[in-house]
Amino acid sequence: MEEQVDRLVQKAWDKFQNTPKSKRLMIACSGIPGSGKTTLAAKVASRLNDLWHHGSPGLASDPGVAIFLPMDGYHLTRAQLSAMPDPNTAHARRGAAFTFDAPAFLALVKKLREPICPETGTVYAPSFDHAVKDPVPDDIPIATEARIIVFEGNYLSLGKGAPEWKEAAELMDELWFVDVEMDVARQRLIKRHVESGIASTEEEAANRADMNDLINGKDIIDGRLEVHEMVYSKEDREWQPEEQAIDKDRD
Repeated sequence: MEEQVDRLVQKAWDKFQNTPKSKRLMIACSGIPGSGKTTLAAKVASRLNDLWHHGSPGLASDPGVAIFLPMDGYHLTRAQLSAMPDPNTAHARRGAAFTFDAPAFLALVKKLREPICPETGTVYAPSFDHAVKDPVPDDIPIATEARIIVFEGNYLSLGKGAPEWKEAAELMDELWFVDVEMDVARQRLIKRHVESGIASTEEEAANRADMNDLINGKDIIDGRLEVHEMVYSKEDREWQPEEQAIDKDRD
């Protein structure tokens, strides 16, 4: 896995060198739940910043040129789910594509796609508060200096369903998809749900994985657009998905 990460970092860095200063390099990293996409996106952003600091040593407070941007903050709120025609299903399926605010995510992508000029200010994206189980508006600052955006989320290469997902994907410079065997993803999800406290037993965790996460996973695979890079996730000591410890779709 580390060899794949190194290659993608170098690819992104080389592409950034040819990106005009008025533009951002925008990379979308997607995959099914439990694939390891969070780990990949976070590692790539971190290593790109290492390259930036190595080539342009400056203030220790310099945050770097790359930012890792998860789409967790675009979950619909619990109140919005409750207002749906079938609130029970909406809450049970939280994490499915229809439980995200796709138009708002597309609006962010379009904003970041605009040319950077002297008047450009900081753009803000929402985060997700796992304690209150709802998004936090305008919680992630994206400064003008952040010229490499590494997005992460389940539906960033989705071509079916809400048209906003497809339009957002087409605005990206790179689409990366983390491929994983369903059985591997399932075991990771079971472990994650138990460790995060969303499930009290492995049986309960397996039921959640089978009845929600992996159903979403099938939709993600079936509706995937053609991507620039396929990254293959497997169980090894070098690749321990950070998202195992976080239930991003927790209701």
